[in-house]
Amino acid sequence: MANLIVHGGQPLTGRIVPSANKNAVLPILCATLLTQQPVRLLGIPEITDVRKIVEIFRMLGSEVAVDYASGVLDVHHRETRFDPQRHHLPEEMRSSVMLVPPLLARFGVARIENDVQGCTLGVREIDPHVEVMERFGCRVERSREALIIHADAGLKANHHWLDYASVTTTENFVLCAALARGTSTLTNAASEPHVQEFCHFMARLGARIEGIGTSRLTVHGVERLGGAEFRFAEDFHEAVTFMALGAITGGCITVKNSAPEQFPLIDRTFAKFGVRIVHEGGWSHTVVDGPLRVREPFTQNILQKIEAAPWPYLPVDLLPIFVALGVKAQGSAMFWNKVYEGAMGWTSELGKFGAHAFMADPHRIITFGGKPLVPAEVESPYIIRVAIALLMLAASIPGKSVIKNATPVRRAHPHFAENIRNLGAQIEWVEGD
Repeated sequence: MANLIVHGGQPLTGRIVPSANKNAVLPILCATLLTQQPVRLLGIPEITDVRKIVEIFRMLGSEVAVDYASGVLDVHHRETRFDPQRHHLPEEMRSSVMLVPPLLARFGVARIENDVQGCTLGVREIDPHVEVMERFGCRVERSREALIIHADAGLKANHHWLDYASVTTTENFVLCAALARGTSTLTNAASEPHVQEFCHFMARLGARIEGIGTSRLTVHGVERLGGAEFRFAEDFHEAVTFMALGAITGGCITVKNSAPEQFPLIDRTFAKFGVRIVHEGGWSHTVVDGPLRVREPFTQNILQKIEAAPWPYLPVDLLPIFVALGVKAQGSAMFWNKVYEGAMGWTSELGKFGAHAFMADPHRIITFGGKPLVPAEVESPYIIRVAIALLMLAASIPGKSVIKNATPVRRAHPHFAENIRNLGAQIEWVEGD
């Protein structure tokens, strides 16, 4: 694990282009296994999980050429082979479950490791994914180390209604349906921007998908998919992160943003802390008049609320960013994570900075902001944007702070420390014990 050393107190100012969204990049990489034609991806980020998937492709015999400096990845799966007894998918990467449908479509068999996991957000069940594969006619065999999935007669179209709007389960349904025989429909589908981007890539390969961006997807199976060239969009998570870094440090960071139509609710959430977002000419930036301050609700005797849930709610991945703003701003606010029960248990680390945050239950915390904050040594759980939220606070406080176990940042944001150093931050990586 690596630590981030932060010498805070400097306003961060400048202009930056966000990288691609990890949550779009990884399913799109997995989807390339569905075609035996060459695929070129533009804007590929140099992040941990991308490197791991590239390693898997090479292990399976695929041709992969990647230049992280230019952001170009070329992949060709014409010589790919898979042996479920010999080829194990990485357990430490949750997105490896999205390799299963392409393996089923190509080879009629795949495996899910028993301990597959990602960020420590609580229980990350695999049952919805297994259920989707069973709906497509697959047979599941449990072994000591893994679940072995068999598509003995190929994938058969079906109609399915998800228990909840899961991003990865939605993507796995589309991956199965693209080459399945017949027409499949999914109700209660996730519709996040990265799910839409993934579906547009699938369409570029030749998949026939209706309802992109809605909660009901219809996929007409095709006989085969072709090749394509595809450029990733900017990650709205990273755009929000950079703008919040500017606001919390008293600076102003302008970010490239090609999709401001996705931001109305995000803009209103910033406004709850006295931060106004301006979108113009394909770029976005913050405007803050005076100290950060929680906006008082018109309804008396209630707290300002920031509620996060599946899109089109405020994305849960962004909630820690706004918790950091809540700690810094004058006033009190309640933050409600309506998805994960294990994502809010880091209030003790906020307390090390001198912040006052109360965990009401596994889904909700209350911040009593505007307290005097001091530099501190804190430890991040294995959650990407919690590590960044702790970094945001450290950057806003004069003096030296240490964010221990900040490695999750590298899973989503390439060259993050270098980028914010160019905006005026004094920050460096140090390898920990």
